Amino acid sequence: MEFQLQPQTRQQFSPQLMYALKLLQFSTLELEQEIKEKIEENPLLELEEESEDPAEEPLAENLAEEPLAEEPNEESLAEEPDAAREELDAAREESEVAREESEVAREEPGTVREDDLGDLASDRNSIDWDAYIQDGMHNQMDAREETEKREDQHILEREGKSDPTLTEYLIEQLRLLDLSNRDREIGEYLIGNLNESGLLDVPLLDLALESSVPFDEAERVLKVVQTLEPTGVGARDLRESLMLQLEALHLRDSLAYRMISEHWRDVKLRRISSIRKKIRASEQEIGDALNVIAGLNPHPGLAVGDSSVMAIHPDLVVEKVDGEYLVYLNDRNLPRVRVSHAYQSILNRGGQSSEEDRRYVRRKLTEANHFVNSIEQRRSTLLKVTNSIVKAQREFLDTGLSGLKPMILQDVADEVGLHVTTVSRATQGKYVQTPRGIFALRFFFDGRLKKKTDEQAGKAAAGQLATKTVKDRIARIIEEEDARAPLSDQAIEEILRTKEGVQIKRRTVAKYRENLGIPIARMRRRI
Repeated sequence: MEFQLQPQTRQQFSPQLMYALKLLQFSTLELEQEIKEKIEENPLLELEEESEDPAEEPLAENLAEEPLAEEPNEESLAEEPDAAREELDAAREESEVAREESEVAREEPGTVREDDLGDLASDRNSIDWDAYIQDGMHNQMDAREETEKREDQHILEREGKSDPTLTEYLIEQLRLLDLSNRDREIGEYLIGNLNESGLLDVPLLDLALESSVPFDEAERVLKVVQTLEPTGVGARDLRESLMLQLEALHLRDSLAYRMISEHWRDVKLRRISSIRKKIRASEQEIGDALNVIAGLNPHPGLAVGDSSVMAIHPDLVVEKVDGEYLVYLNDRNLPRVRVSHAYQSILNRGGQSSEEDRRYVRRKLTEANHFVNSIEQRRSTLLKVTNSIVKAQREFLDTGLSGLKPMILQDVADEVGLHVTTVSRATQGKYVQTPRGIFALRFFFDGRLKKKTDEQAGKAAAGQLATKTVKDRIARIIEEEDARAPLSDQAIEEILRTKEGVQIKRRTVAKYRENLGIPIARMRRRI
């Protein structure tokens, strides 16, 4: 056997790049938590205080808007040159020194005296940097433990504030009833097999065999479960659930109850003529009974559950100023971090600092610089991507859903010069506040349907339509239809083709209608 060496080119992600991509996926709230954790872990990171001197604001603004050398792109793996890093550190050092001198000048009117600078240097040298570094090295684990404790506490608080689940709600009621221990155990077992709608979609006989409980005993306990709130839970199917709700309303002798119990299939398919032949009732009476049935809850279990709602915090804001849409990040409350210059005294002390201390400082300095740069890269990428979306969706921002343009991630990637997976990460879990409301960035990426040209469809404009726009149009057509003669999917297709030039098929109309939760024409008919 002969061994040979063959060169191979293989793409690898550096840990720094992988972390930058991870940071890009964070929402603003997640980034805020990450910043707090990093400040606790890394003693060379510190919060940047807001400047009170108006003359310093343009400098900070220019530094924030300075173009970055590298975007967090999978195709770009080049590390930042050491020379560029040193220049950046030097610029930050000069800016910090200028800020400190400005603060001293404001406190003592007039020029800064050499004695004051000497005292400042003396105070800086008097700091026990060894203790400072040792604290940072030994307290990292404590910081992580504290963070984990706070996260656990937040989880407990959220769980404590959330409403009980359907299972917990029903079991709590069951335990208040005067039942034997055996009946209570059977009841809890049955409740545990209810679906989210509160229905027992598993055959009762199978449950009885599985739990070694006689069928008549399981059926008796099930009737007890069916007396719990909300009314209709514990039913074996939708028909039984509706009958339980009518019984609770004292409508057991009503026409609606008779129609469900004796002619359920005709009711479910809304066969009005068939019901009239079997029941001696007028069309008006049948219509009233169907309206009563329509007022019942087909999913009683959904009335109970965790009602805690997580507020949406928009990551970006779009505002219209002088006819133009401007995009900015909604990070005013986000902590501003910078690299502390305390490390310089340690590195410059030469023999007074141990090699372990200097090695630790260098490692933390690299991590701090990369973290600050990754935050700036995230800001730059989000602004680029959102500006591209706003540019393409200006008509939507002006007119509404009818002006939504079909887009894909590749369109934005090509325009801003990023990899499509980077655009995907940037838009994942992000929300933007616009004059039209708050939307997920992924809202603007949708499928597309073709429109006929002007010659083929009269006034219909040529081009493409977003599927959300077509769904909205289908919903409007159904909303405007005659309830006594609802439109079929074929009729809706004809309207879209002839009047609006949308090239769509009947089965596509049916799919979009089902996605909107709209029943078929026969089920929408009203008497």
